Amino acid sequence: MRHAVIMAGGSGTRLWPMSRANLPKQLIPFIKGRSLLDIAVHRLEGFVPAERCYVCAGHSHAALIPKHLPFLGEPAGRDTLNAVGFSAAVIAKRDPDAVIAVFTADHIIEPVEEFQKIVDHGYRLAEQSPNTLVTFGITPTAAATGYGYLQLGKPIDESARVVEQFKEKPDPATAQQYFEAGPTNYLWNSGMFVWRAATLLDCIRRYHPDNHAGLMRIADAWDTPQRDAVLADAFPKLKKISVDFAVMEPASRDPRVRVAAVPMPLQWLDVGSWPFFAKTCPKDASGNFIAGERVLLLDTHRTLVASSDPKHLIATIGCDDLIVIHTPDATLVCRADQAEAIKELHRQVGERFGKEML
Repeated sequence: MRHAVIMAGGSGTRLWPMSRANLPKQLIPFIKGRSLLDIAVHRLEGFVPAERCYVCAGHSHAALIPKHLPFLGEPAGRDTLNAVGFSAAVIAKRDPDAVIAVFTADHIIEPVEEFQKIVDHGYRLAEQSPNTLVTFGITPTAAATGYGYLQLGKPIDESARVVEQFKEKPDPATAQQYFEAGPTNYLWNSGMFVWRAATLLDCIRRYHPDNHAGLMRIADAWDTPQRDAVLADAFPKLKKISVDFAVMEPASRDPRVRVAAVPMPLQWLDVGSWPFFAKTCPKDASGNFIAGERVLLLDTHRTLVASSDPKHLIATIGCDDLIVIHTPDATLVCRADQAEAIKELHRQVGERFGKEML
């Protein structure tokens, strides 16, 4: 049967101070009153039955996950290999023939109808060829250094291509080469996948046997009274590594496995930082992006202003190309071109002011 897993873990440090440990970015209702998780769930409505649409997130956020969806709670963050492996192992224990689509609660993708058609294509590839791991590629819109790239090889069908190689997040010169080569040669790696649970687990077994052993121990205990104890003991001990490094890269070189890329030429936005969040906001005549109830901007241009407090007024004069974010206990002001430094700022805030500010 077809299943879906929405990965809703992660701390969203580049969206500090609004994204916090107790309410990370995917759970904040800051996209026109809706959360990224809510938007991700809506994309699958009528496509994957709710009882087979899982949410994988931190245990501490269980109360914030929609009650009608099955929940896979991680006791600790161990990166994406263990999130997808954990999900596949538990689902496969109940449905050995499971075909799983993996999504992340970071994306805004439109139109939904076309998205579902493309994902259906991915499901069919995995169903028809059990050794196939499917990834979805996004058409690059710039020479971005923040995404990995898929180097495309020979055609599989009318749109899918073999992935010859996964490319790391490149330096600016290399990113420009990939961008100039065009989308028939390189696509952005979207972080969305489809695979048979058994195929993924076999890859993990061969490439990372220690992780596989721990994941299978968790799956064996999942429907028993020992579930919580085994999960709490085994999961934090798993090697922390991404699924791209751990599975997709070696699989693209493994003759026993075929890695396929299905292009997803849609409106796609990875809401991972404040400049990308700005693209979801109303834009005024001066190019400012506004996500707040009470905002007054004089002689201000190309500035993002966001507030989680509807009663708080933010006013600016003579500001250009800034990010201004207000929360009840922290305010961020930075140049838009320094947005990537927020991750380092987040680290230093924790060191100087304590975990309660994170």
